[in-house]
Amino acid sequence: MLQTIYPPDHALHDPQVELADGKVVPAVEVPARVNMVHKGLQSEGLGSIQGPEPLDRSLVERVHRADYVEFIETFWDLWLASGRDPATHDVFPFVWPASGLKGRRPRHIDGLMGFYSFDAGTPMGPGTWAAVQASAACAQTGANRLLSSDGPVFALCRPPGHHAMPSGYGGYCFLNNAAIAAQSLRDAGAQKVAILDVDYHHGNGTQAIFEAQRDVLFVSIHADPRDEYPYFSGYADEFGIGEGEGSTLNLPLPFGTDWVSYRSALGHALTTVRHFGPDALIISLGVDTFYDDPISHFALQCDDFVRMGADLASLKLPTLFVFEGGYAVEALAGNTLGVLKGFLDA
Repeated sequence: MLQTIYPPDHALHDPQVELADGKVVPAVEVPARVNMVHKGLQSEGLGSIQGPEPLDRSLVERVHRADYVEFIETFWDLWLASGRDPATHDVFPFVWPASGLKGRRPRHIDGLMGFYSFDAGTPMGPGTWAAVQASAACAQTGANRLLSSDGPVFALCRPPGHHAMPSGYGGYCFLNNAAIAAQSLRDAGAQKVAILDVDYHHGNGTQAIFEAQRDVLFVSIHADPRDEYPYFSGYADEFGIGEGEGSTLNLPLPFGTDWVSYRSALGHALTTVRHFGPDALIISLGVDTFYDDPISHFALQCDDFVRMGADLASLKLPTLFVFEGGYAVEALAGNTLGVLKGFLDA
C-alpha cells in the first residue's frame, strides 16, 4: 500500500509571475499543481496521506552549504531590511558573478541573490522559506517511512528540488529534496542509494551534489541540454568525478521524444540501476514529459505514465517517489497517479 507525505505549507510559496521568453508571464510552478495531485490521491483512496515530521536542519546542511541554507531562510528579512516594499510578491535576481567578475560574497540582498542563484526565472517571496522547509521535511519523512514500510512511499514535495545545487537555487528549486532523502537513507545505514530522475529537465543539482560519491548513483533521462534548460549540465559524457566516476549516467533525448524512444532510454537506466545494486531507489518524479506540458517538448501520452510505473516496479526495490516538475495542471493528477498505479499494480 502506498504512503503519501503531503506538506500543506507548500502553498505559502505562491508566486504570481516569472520571467520567461523575455517577458513577465504568469507563474507555472504554483500551489495548484500539488493541490490537484493531493485531491486525486484522496479521491482514489490510494493509501494513507500524512504530514511531514519536523525538518532535521543538520541533515539539510550535509547536502547544502550552511551559508546557502541561511540565505534562503533569511532572504525575506534581508529584503525588508534593504528598504524594499513589503507588498512585493515576487523577487528575482538580476546580477551574477559571471566570468570576469570576482565571485565574492556581497552583503547587499541584490548581490546575495545573484551569488546564490543561477537563473532569473525563479521567484522568491515572503512565504518561500516556510514552503521550502516543509518540502524538504516531506522528503526527509518519506525516506524515514521507506525504512519501515512494505510498500512504496510518495513524497508530494513542493517546491520541487532537483535543480537545487549545493549552494544555489534555480529552476523553481531551493533545497534538493531527492538529495536530502538520499542522504537520510545513507545516514540510516543504506550502503548504496540510486536516484533515477525522469523529469523532462536534467537534475543538475542532484548530479552536482553526488557526482564525486560512489555510494549514490544518479541516472537522468531528460531533454538534450544543447537545446533545453539547464543547458550547462546533463551531457552524455558526464560520468561523475573522482571517486564518483561511473556513478553518473545521463541519457539526453531530442525534442518530440515519444514513449517508444523514451522506454528504450528507460530500459538502459533500469539496467544501470540493477548493476549498481542499491539498497533503495529514489525516483525524481517529474511528469513534464507529457505531450501537452506548457514548458516542455516530449510527447508522452497519459497511458505511457502507467507503463512507466510498471517498468519502474520491475526493479523490485524499496522505492521513494519524490515529486518534481509537471505543469499541465489539469492533467497533472492523472499522470502522476498513473505512474503510482502502474507501479502498485505491477
